[in-house]
Amino acid sequence: MRFRYGKQDWKTLERGEESCYLMTNGLGGFSSLTLTGSCSRIDHAVLMACMRSPNNRYNMIHRLEEILCIEEERIHISSQNYKEEENQEEGYRYQTDFVYEDVPQWTYLAKGVAITRTIVLGQGENTIGISYQITNRSGKKVSLEVLPHLMFAAKGTLPSRDQSYVMDGNMISSNGQKLYIWTDGELCEMALQVCEGIYYSADACDGRMELGRTMINHRIIKNVEDGSCVTFSIVYGTIPKLPQIEEMLKSIKEYHRALICQSGFDEEPAATLSVSANQFISYRSSTAGQTILAGFPFFEDWGRDTMIAIHGCCLATRQYKTAESILKTFMSYCKKGLMPNLFPEGKEEPGYNTVDASLLFILAVYEYYKRTKDTVFVKSAYHTMAEIIQWYKDGTDYGIHMDEDGLLMAGRELDQVTWMDVRVGEILPTPRHGKPVEINAYWYNALCIMEELKRFFPETNMDYGSLAQRVKKSFEKFWNEKEGCLKDVLSGTKADNQIRCNQIWAVSLPFSVLSPDKEKQVTEVVYRELYTPLGLRTLAMSDKEFHPYYGGALLERDLAYHQGTVWVFPMGAYYLAYLKVNGYSEEAKECVRRQLDSLESALREGCIGQLPEIYDGENPVSSKGCFAQAWSVGEVLRVYDALRE
Repeated sequence: MRFRYGKQDWKTLERGEESCYLMTNGLGGFSSLTLTGSCSRIDHAVLMACMRSPNNRYNMIHRLEEILCIEEERIHISSQNYKEEENQEEGYRYQTDFVYEDVPQWTYLAKGVAITRTIVLGQGENTIGISYQITNRSGKKVSLEVLPHLMFAAKGTLPSRDQSYVMDGNMISSNGQKLYIWTDGELCEMALQVCEGIYYSADACDGRMELGRTMINHRIIKNVEDGSCVTFSIVYGTIPKLPQIEEMLKSIKEYHRALICQSGFDEEPAATLSVSANQFISYRSSTAGQTILAGFPFFEDWGRDTMIAIHGCCLATRQYKTAESILKTFMSYCKKGLMPNLFPEGKEEPGYNTVDASLLFILAVYEYYKRTKDTVFVKSAYHTMAEIIQWYKDGTDYGIHMDEDGLLMAGRELDQVTWMDVRVGEILPTPRHGKPVEINAYWYNALCIMEELKRFFPETNMDYGSLAQRVKKSFEKFWNEKEGCLKDVLSGTKADNQIRCNQIWAVSLPFSVLSPDKEKQVTEVVYRELYTPLGLRTLAMSDKEFHPYYGGALLERDLAYHQGTVWVFPMGAYYLAYLKVNGYSEEAKECVRRQLDSLESALREGCIGQLPEIYDGENPVSSKGCFAQAWSVGEVLRVYDALRE
């Protein structure tokens, strides 16, 4: 899709900072700025380079300050919010256009001079290209000065005030990192200038870092005669031999077209999301394989998120080799039946605090097999899958074990191991210790899958089918007759009867643990109590613990995170459940298509072409949390995939 914005979208700088673009490089690095080209977050950057994939990231070039010089007059065409009013850059007043299609492009008009800026991020390398086209009809000779604001600081941190920046020809070194420059403008070294007080509006409202600091040690100048039109470029990168920007632009456009072609989606939003999905795929150095980053700008590659996102981000887009690589990456770290929730970095040990990642791994292998018929991979994964079942049956860490009735129990003390895993000190806002509903739906499906796949292993003694039937019988304990839906957890506490979105997975999964009549009842209750056009509420609005807003300091945000806040990704399960209980009829498909139409406006808000993590629970209008979330995109793509069957 081609996203175009005009002056009404940046009536004020604050308004222009409500949306941003995202480009990623497949290594964990990225480029992201707002519609006005400003930074409203510390994690915005012209170039966020990744030195060891996917999480060792450095904010190398934070932003660009640009000054149009018309004789003695100096006009900022760049925009940036500062704490001190006198430092404000208000280039948005001259901005006439913003277009995002493959790459972001801004256009400005000031006193007869038109300037178009284009930025492109290299794929598979830490390089950023910036191109300017300047048309001078001012009647005077003009020049454009570009001053890159440097950080050379680890993602989420600021450079120290005494940090040195050494320039040696076309190379800058600082804080153990090097950055190379190529330009056909005039490169001029400057005395180091410290810039304080950058104001991060998107971070400040959430209690994160409010003020930033950058450094300037060089500028690039281009002179333009009256009546002429010139183009000049700047390329920065962490490698000495830098590509030409024309090559970078051609390469990224061809790459995106190939992704769309491979996905096979005809609907424009789905085709757009197939490209967006690829932005989360990254190389992981520690395993020499592929992984999925959970969300930008905050999250890393987590087991649970990956196993949910892989269905849409890889399988629905027909990126089967990538899916296989990701599954192998996680298999190599399986321990005591648990998939890592957090990967090790350096000498750190993996974190295994998730009950669902392993069960979702089995589901992902099954869905991969159904599409590819790759029995070789299934056979290589089967031992790991069987190991998961055995450990869950006998008992493993975090209180995960099978109870006498065949249902799974999980969680103990302060351990939160489902996706509703917030813990604030000793406060558990959503304690789900006991038998969580979606975990047992995953458990039942995992057993059914193992029973189906064990035909490749006739020597297997485990009777997965009988255990699955036992689980199905015991699953009846989840039924809430009064509400006509499923209990959220079996724990003997008030949490049991809260109406939450977790029950929808008991309907959407391939093997039905409920009768058709109960599946339909659950789907209707979820729609009535939790559905919004942008996602599902995590708790019914009628519940006394419902939080209508998400925001403020960390404690406030965490207390609201799963207590009513709208999450995008469960909406995928809802639509799949709706299609299922309505027999995948053409009428049902048309209903889902109409409801998905509302997401087109969501693709314009927040991060362009992406879907966010969350929205407010009461009135979901503005994206919050991660502005681009892998499982949000992936689950919606699964729905588009189902609609074309």
